Amino acid sequence: MNIQENISLKNYNTFGISVNAKRFISVDSVYELQQLLKIEKDIFLISGGSNMLLTNNIDKLVVHIDIKGISIDREDDSFVYLTVNAGENWHEFVLYCISQNYGGIENLSLIPGLVGTCPIQNIGAYGVEVKDVITKVEGLEIETSKFVTFSNEDCQFGYRNSIFKNSHKGKIILTSVCFKLTKKSHHLNTSYGAIETELVSKNITKPTLKNVSDAVIEIRKSKLPDPKKIGNSGSFFKNPVISKKQFVELQKENPTIPNYPVNETEVKVPAGWLVEQSGFKGKRFGDAGIHEKQALVLVNYGNASGKEIYQLAKKIRETVFKNFEISLEIEVNVIL
Repeated sequence: MNIQENISLKNYNTFGISVNAKRFISVDSVYELQQLLKIEKDIFLISGGSNMLLTNNIDKLVVHIDIKGISIDREDDSFVYLTVNAGENWHEFVLYCISQNYGGIENLSLIPGLVGTCPIQNIGAYGVEVKDVITKVEGLEIETSKFVTFSNEDCQFGYRNSIFKNSHKGKIILTSVCFKLTKKSHHLNTSYGAIETELVSKNITKPTLKNVSDAVIEIRKSKLPDPKKIGNSGSFFKNPVISKKQFVELQKENPTIPNYPVNETEVKVPAGWLVEQSGFKGKRFGDAGIHEKQALVLVNYGNASGKEIYQLAKKIRETVFKNFEISLEIEVNVIL
């Protein structure tokens, strides 16, 4: 085992926060990870680093999950069942599936991060959530170093949520995710957001999986900054769900407020709209700021610390609550 000391984590988190790991190891096999867990329990996991904000140096052993591999478990005329290891890049996996004509995750194109983290917050975009195609999740229990398997139901998926963010947080290392994808008669979801508009602009009337993916990529690129150019973690806040009664009251003073009905009693309001209406879009506070095109994205313009970005997030939450009496929930995993 190659455990290194005093390693910078700047290249291991998409915010580009410069903090150090006292001890660091990159693991590329389940066997190696299992052997490590037999002697090390107090660890800090990092994979793609796309959904975290680091605010301090890490004194624990930092374990980077780099386990690669995609395999077909079984298939029939209609479906393919895949096991994908945790270290695979999510977007590259989406592109692989499209190249094989496997449908179901094309709307999730260009989401940063690795496959192993996709179930944790049940990633979703443009009307699709990853829970819709996951059959099971496999991993190792940190305390016992034993293999564990979770069915889709076991994962207790919710909006940007799962059992791995709650009762099992810090107890399980996910090593692979199993998917059920379509091979024909694909159900294309093009009605959400600007996908339909993008397809129409290209005169596409009978879209393919690749057409939908390309449209999503174009939309995301037009709205969201590339982490390789400007440090960020995508959407920083969850879209809040409020009661219909509260929404009706808000609508009286804000007739243009966007909304998406959740059920008969609840309404989802875009967090980005709330942040923008509170005057933060495009604002910069030193090297910490809010993206000029998407108010939901907090950015590091170069040398911002994790603490500075977190303080900005708290300021935004306080202002939004003062203006709308809506409490924004942070979607990013803040490591204090």
